[in-house]
Amino acid sequence: MQNSIDAAIVAVTVYPTQARVTRRGRTSLEAGEQAVEVGPLPMGLDGDSIRVSGRGPATVLGVDLVLRRRDKPSDATVAGVTEERRRLSAESDGLDDAETVLRQRQAFLVALGERATGAYARALAGGDAQAESVTAFSATMGDELATVLSGLRDLQRRRTEVTDRIAALDRQLRDLSGKREPDARYAVITLAVATPGAVELDVSYQVPDAGWRSTYDVRLTGDTLQLSWFGLVEQRTGEDWPECELALSTARTTGSASVPELSPWYLDPLLPPPPPVYASRAFGGAPPAPGAAPMAAAPMMAEVAFDLAAPMQQSQARVEEGATAATYRPARAVAVPADGTTARATIAVLDLAAHLDYVTAPAGSTDVHLRALATNSSAHTFPPGPAAVFHEADFVSRTALATWAPGEELELALGLDDRVRVERELTKRTATKATLGSTRRREVEYRTTIANYTGREIRLTVLDQLPVSRHDGIAVRETAIDPAPAERTDLGVLTWRVALPEGQSYVVRLGYRVETAKGIELSGWRE
Repeated sequence: MQNSIDAAIVAVTVYPTQARVTRRGRTSLEAGEQAVEVGPLPMGLDGDSIRVSGRGPATVLGVDLVLRRRDKPSDATVAGVTEERRRLSAESDGLDDAETVLRQRQAFLVALGERATGAYARALAGGDAQAESVTAFSATMGDELATVLSGLRDLQRRRTEVTDRIAALDRQLRDLSGKREPDARYAVITLAVATPGAVELDVSYQVPDAGWRSTYDVRLTGDTLQLSWFGLVEQRTGEDWPECELALSTARTTGSASVPELSPWYLDPLLPPPPPVYASRAFGGAPPAPGAAPMAAAPMMAEVAFDLAAPMQQSQARVEEGATAATYRPARAVAVPADGTTARATIAVLDLAAHLDYVTAPAGSTDVHLRALATNSSAHTFPPGPAAVFHEADFVSRTALATWAPGEELELALGLDDRVRVERELTKRTATKATLGSTRRREVEYRTTIANYTGREIRLTVLDQLPVSRHDGIAVRETAIDPAPAERTDLGVLTWRVALPEGQSYVVRLGYRVETAKGIELSGWRE
């Protein structure tokens, strides 16, 4: 005897590129060997990943996956959209038929009008008494033709509406691509039931076309950096995930795992390359998730109530640390539909002490960047992801976070600040032409002025550079560097660091000369 149970999704663990879904259902069974069917399940599930556990007076003897072929999708949304598209397609065909009839009537009226025009001309020329009736007939023909043309315009308007609606339904069906397949898989679980009674089964399986990624809000308030970490979950597995126990895991799942070993490294003579082998790969993209509906405006509250109220708090996820990965369980249940809509869950909100300074490289751009050097003082390892940067409540820029381990220091770009002004001026430029047996010289000098209008003292880092020669016939000589840089590298990068008071300026003078030997044309020079 085979029983079917309704096993709802009760837990989902989402990995970066796939997910593990757990369904749970209850049923009453008689003693003896029984078969219980759970489904429908996604077509794309990994058959080797299915696992069954449960509670009750039964022993799991085995589990099989069976394929059931059906003529219609079981999902109500897909079935409704498909039926609506069929209705509109039939309506479009009806409009085509109506247009064909009106076009034929238009052609008939035009031909009849041409004949009436000739008859009307003969009647007028002969003084025929029927001229009046011919005139009335022509007027009637004009009215009929106007009605036909109006009908054609109305058909065109209706066809445009139907075409737009069909296109919208097609986009919706693409979003529901995982649910469109009418066939489905079912798990048939064989149980040995010791005594009659109720059993509870947990069926879990791995599915592709799902994953999560990190995104961040970086908010600078004074010298404190607040980092909000969010997990964005998307899936196209063919089944909607309701509000259930959702977990986000940083584990990188693979089809197989093995300890790396090195093979022999051989060196052979270069052989002609083999003929090319061409392969093609199709990539699919998910349409952007639709925007959320705007919230209704709340009634105004007294300003004094807001002044006395405590700051609003944000929920954070519970973390479970493993040997190589961590699992985060958001405080709020999140439903994730199977149409690619992005669901966002808050994972952590942290306040980090930051060392702020300004950085400018006038040789490339006179922009001044606000930078923060922050240490990850939490126990979290933050995955890479985009970050939105805010100064207090103002959005200023976007940046990207690299993988950030606990205790690691990271440099964060926090946007541009126009209150620190930079001017770089070419104050000297000379050049000589090479003569017989002589060298050619180019000499330049720059004056860079940085002014602070932020209203407070700032820490400033100025970057500039000297050209670097890669040929014996090209020599680079310094003519002026004032003040002396705090650091310099073999690649010509010079670094100055200074505490610049509000309203003050810092001036850097840099000059150098490039000498090229006879017969050498200089490449890479810029001013």
